Amino acid sequence: MVKFGYTILYVSDVTKSIEFYENAFGFERKFITPDNDYGELNTGETTLSFASKELADSNLKSGFLESILANQPFGIEVGLITDNVTETIEKALNAGATITEEPKQKPWGQTVAYIRDIDGFLIEICTAMG
Repeated sequence: MVKFGYTILYVSDVTKSIEFYENAFGFERKFITPDNDYGELNTGETTLSFASKELADSNLKSGFLESILANQPFGIEVGLITDNVTETIEKALNAGATITEEPKQKPWGQTVAYIRDIDGFLIEICTAMG
């Protein structure tokens, strides 16, 4: 059996990124290594994790593309479900997020918006489907 366990974002400062997600979305810190090169947040069933770019470099000998707010976002997103998209976006913006797409109601009834975190990763803020 295979189970989706976590997503890891490669960031400049693990503690700073975890603090952003704590302040923006109310997630609880699971842990951060003493070297500040890896940390995890409790987000529900799946863990959102962070690794320093230096740790990523040591793991990926051929390198990787860094997420940088000045560049366009990668073709991947972290999806967060909420009952109140507008309120969640406001809290995230106050914590340092950047708005990418204002909330829109989709034909199937879901409200969807897009922001970017302090490291430039794309986050979908949406209501539940159906």
